[in-house]
Amino acid sequence: MSTVPESDMAAGSLVSLTDIFILSLAGGFALYWFFIRNKKQETPNFKKLTIAPVLERSESSDTSFITKMKNTNRNVVVFYGSQTGTAEEFATRLAKDASRYGMKGMVADPEECEMEDLTKLTEIENSLAIFCMATYGEGDPTDNAQELHEYLSNGNDKLTGLRYAVFGLGNKTYEHYNSMGIFVDKRLEELGAERVFELGLGDDDANIEEDFVTWKEKFWPAVCAYFGVEATGENVNTRQYALTPIAEDFPKEKIFTGEVARIGAFANQKPPFDVKNPYLAPILVNRELHKGGDRSCMHIELDISESKIRYETGDHVAIYPINDTEIVEKLGQRLGVDLDTVFSLTNIDEDASKKHPFPCPCSYRTALMHYVDITNPPRTHVLGELAEYTDSPQDKEFLQKMTQATDEGKKLYQDWIHNDHRNILAVLEDIPSLKPPIDHLCELLPRLQPRFYSISSSPKVHPKSIHITAVLIQYTTPTKRLSKGVCTSWLATKKPSGDGAQMRVPIYVRKSQFRLPFKTVTPIVMIGPGTGLAPFRGFIQERNYFREEGKPVGDTILYFGCRNKSVDFIYEQELLDYQEKKVLTLHTAFSRDQEHKVYVQHLIDQNHDEIWNVLNNNGHIYICGDAKNMARDVHAMLVKILTTKGQMSTADAEDYIKKLQSKGRYSADVWS
Repeated sequence: MSTVPESDMAAGSLVSLTDIFILSLAGGFALYWFFIRNKKQETPNFKKLTIAPVLERSESSDTSFITKMKNTNRNVVVFYGSQTGTAEEFATRLAKDASRYGMKGMVADPEECEMEDLTKLTEIENSLAIFCMATYGEGDPTDNAQELHEYLSNGNDKLTGLRYAVFGLGNKTYEHYNSMGIFVDKRLEELGAERVFELGLGDDDANIEEDFVTWKEKFWPAVCAYFGVEATGENVNTRQYALTPIAEDFPKEKIFTGEVARIGAFANQKPPFDVKNPYLAPILVNRELHKGGDRSCMHIELDISESKIRYETGDHVAIYPINDTEIVEKLGQRLGVDLDTVFSLTNIDEDASKKHPFPCPCSYRTALMHYVDITNPPRTHVLGELAEYTDSPQDKEFLQKMTQATDEGKKLYQDWIHNDHRNILAVLEDIPSLKPPIDHLCELLPRLQPRFYSISSSPKVHPKSIHITAVLIQYTTPTKRLSKGVCTSWLATKKPSGDGAQMRVPIYVRKSQFRLPFKTVTPIVMIGPGTGLAPFRGFIQERNYFREEGKPVGDTILYFGCRNKSVDFIYEQELLDYQEKKVLTLHTAFSRDQEHKVYVQHLIDQNHDEIWNVLNNNGHIYICGDAKNMARDVHAMLVKILTTKGQMSTADAEDYIKKLQSKGRYSADVWS
């Protein structure tokens, strides 16, 4: 029984009934004044109250992958760091393979997980963590692996007892080849984890599919030996998604028509715009930059005036392309289906975080146009599953042979798929006995990815538009088929007309580390042949803007190269005007205008003093373009300058360049 303190009793005795009556009247009057009288005088303009729909909770919202593994009796988790979808695809294949080796796997996006839970993985018997990690940019983690990288870099958790393996995805033409995979592998060991199998390194410049298959075929036997389990030999060519037909009277407003994530997003645009919610940007300008020849380079201006999108000089713009309608129609005819049939694919695994391979429900036409990559060569696992849909023993053997990690199988895949540039339509056309269901094909093929372009404008000069510079990709394959770049061929058809109709493309801006120096007086050297000029056009615009504002601007030096001055000297007049205004120092190399080919690296070799002076004045050097040849040759030329002008050894010169990179004074925006 509770009691009232004596001090409270004493205070209560001092309050009379009269006091209580007066206080009650005052309180009533106050209530009347604030809630009744004021309401008559002014009615507040409240927003209409709406109830947000309660969404079914998916497992992806549960950041504890350990809980999920325990609830579903899984002992293998495959994390992926993926920018273009390849690492995610490899992770899915590894998780699926686990069932063949007496284990049960799941795929996990590290961005949706609490990585601290890695310490709890030892609570699960025979547990194994696999990491498929792509390297992005200048040795950086992919967007979805940022938190994993931070956890491993700064965390002090001991991971003793954790069993792991890593497969890295990279490109040897880049200086920081597979740095993310190497980092994860090394850091896990430093934190006490135990490596079950050696680090695998895939090279996308050669044949990353072959690298992955070769590593995987050795990896699983090592896992079996480590855990003392035996391969079950079960066929893993089973459907991951079940086909759900959609009735003809299904509401059209609930059917996806190409949206990335939110249904109706294109019809009802709402900021902020990002990777899952792109903005439909009107095309203001689409003009040819080349002055003849058999090649094409487009200058495209995208209107962002009504989007609230902001960008900085040096950023990238992502464009979601649409596949060639001719290929889509031919696929429909070859498979004998009505492309306007609406369907849905639903994950058979109810505990999977990924319920659909792409936005569903949609029509087969929408899936093939917007969501599925139908132009790249199919990977070996696709061929293996397609082999089940032929009644020809010879064709089945042929397809299955390409999936094997033997020298004969690798060579056959390299020659017939990779070297001949066969896409899925070419495979189906060249093997008439193949009759796969279209829904399984949609499941097997990877997602169509956005294409990234360096923005070739400055927001200081063009705050309401984004400019891109893109070469039209078209070539004939060894099988005499015309192959077109998915995005550039699509963009080539998007030319504004005089009838007022707007051409729109889905875009979003991705931030870059390719930045001008903070101080305008800092000298810069830009090396960008061909479309490598794109970000530097924005750089020059910005330096000119500050100069016209009266700010002191340092030396702005550009090395540009192309084949012929009279044909593909893009933005020629702009650059010459900047040069005349003394905003720009321009060096040009026209490789085919003379008997001996001249490239930008040759010009740099003729200007050691200029480069050396920029470096000595805390200047910045930028490279944009081909990573395989140009960027390597320029790097070698810088080493030569440092060894001659700076009297350094080759090792010291390389170390000097690495220090420039770490300080942000040597930046590369390159591709292969």
